[in-house]
Amino acid sequence: MEEIGAGFRKELVSKLLHLHFKDDKTKVSGDALQLMAELLKIFVVEAAIRSVRQAQAEDLAQVGVEQLEKVLPQLLLDF
Repeated sequence: MEEIGAGFRKELVSKLLHLHFKDDKTKVSGDALQLMAELLKIFVVEAAIRSVRQAQAEDLAQVGVEQLEKVLPQLLLDF
């Protein structure tokens, strides 16, 4: 099945993960990178959806950083 929309490149995900590893020799498999990229994509989409719903609840025509800040605590707890 072909993916629709944008995603995260494996190189970016690898770089992000390696920035937080304590041991520089830690390796990540291709499957793990693909899984992490999919998780990041789901997280970003969910954040956008929740921000839109928050803006709608506030009767706003545009989503701003304030709406993201309001939904972020619960989003982080859910993930």
